[in-house]
Amino acid sequence: MKLRLVARVLALLSAMISIFMFWPLFWAFLDGTPDVKAFSVSIAIGFLIAAFLYIWGRQDSFQDIGIREAFAVVTLSWVTASIIGGLPYLLNGTAATFTDAFFEAMSGFTTTGASILTNIEAEPRGILFWRDLTHWLGGMGIIVLSLAILPFIGVGGMELYKAEVPGPIPEKMTPRIQQTALLLWGVYIFLSALQSILLLFGGMNLFDALTHTFGTMATGGFSPKNASVAHYGSAYIDWVITIFMFLAGSNFALHYHFLQGKWDAWWKDGEFRVYFSITTCCTFIITILLLRKGIYSNIFEALRYAAFQVVSIITTTGFVTADYELWPIFTQFLLLILMFIGGCAGSTGGGIKNLRIMVLVRHAYTELYRLLHPKAIIHTKIGDRTLSKEIVGSITAFFLLYIGLFTLATLLMTGLGLDLVSAISSVAATLGNIGPGLAIVGPTKNYALIPDIGKWILSFCMLLGRLELYTVLILCVPATWKR
Repeated sequence: MKLRLVARVLALLSAMISIFMFWPLFWAFLDGTPDVKAFSVSIAIGFLIAAFLYIWGRQDSFQDIGIREAFAVVTLSWVTASIIGGLPYLLNGTAATFTDAFFEAMSGFTTTGASILTNIEAEPRGILFWRDLTHWLGGMGIIVLSLAILPFIGVGGMELYKAEVPGPIPEKMTPRIQQTALLLWGVYIFLSALQSILLLFGGMNLFDALTHTFGTMATGGFSPKNASVAHYGSAYIDWVITIFMFLAGSNFALHYHFLQGKWDAWWKDGEFRVYFSITTCCTFIITILLLRKGIYSNIFEALRYAAFQVVSIITTTGFVTADYELWPIFTQFLLLILMFIGGCAGSTGGGIKNLRIMVLVRHAYTELYRLLHPKAIIHTKIGDRTLSKEIVGSITAFFLLYIGLFTLATLLMTGLGLDLVSAISSVAATLGNIGPGLAIVGPTKNYALIPDIGKWILSFCMLLGRLELYTVLILCVPATWKR
């Protein structure tokens, strides 16, 4: 492990995060609020950290980035970003302790959307803009952004790309990794701009349109309103955000191919069809149940709220337009299952991912078929693609690790005094990068009541979920640090 090289890359990332703080500083200057000082000091500290790391690691070349350094850079970049990104909350008094500040920043960058704030609208716009900007930066990935704007990192960029991009099989759309990163961010920016314009047409002001777009495209869920999207009570806004949450939960490579004129790119993809089918079926089931229970008076209203909440949960966004804890228990359990499924590989969504679920189901069927035909030579396939044993084994191990870590973290949270529903849903919501859960972390509540130790556990769950376990856990293996 070349620690000086890791430090040199982290220096550039620290400087980049500090530069992005000028955006919320602009809003703070416009409003003349006290958070001007908080952001100014945070930017200065961020650059000091960057300078220290760069001086320490300046002798190493970016050409030396290997798989070990890639795992360390990616994991530590998210931790470093959360430390620097949490400074404005701490210095402004938004967060009372460093634990709360780190939790809020980690929740932002990992696009989880779990918050410790009890009165969001009381905070200045600079702080609120920063909360959602951390979503947007983390949505497509800090490392992917670095590869796009810092070409000299691209020498060892493929290792960094594979370590950060969500999904079991990272898709490289072009031969050059920097061009792939630019294309992904280009699609991301285009969809963000389009959504912002549509929200402006719906009556939102520029600040609200931008912050809700950041939360939507990153599938993050931070809103500058206490009531989240329900604040607006607008069917138009609900449907716009629903559609863009669904797009954000899809593979961004498909959006690129669609924009290139391949109109059937979405439907030809097997994972997208499964994602669409699960979303549609769950929306239909919940709509019928809401109507039968008389919670909504007509099918259009029931469909609107059901579709929004289903898409918000399966894409791991976490926006809310209704208190789903008042819905039938069956619908709550169905939403809990969707927390584990998550979006598509290559999306900004969290969770296990539809592609992994497909592989596990196909592999299970293959094993059952092999029991009936022990001499048959059969392989696990997704569409026309035959998956190697290595990929199937990796996905199976991921699933076991995911369930094992979920169980362990839930056990720890119950040990801190949380009731079972709160413990299960808080871990599911943070490990899946969703945000709101059930009980004391439900859609109308927050994570302020979680003990400090619990917040560190859940922060680790957020990091594990965003970087899909392996990238973080590999640093716990002693061989990673040896020659």
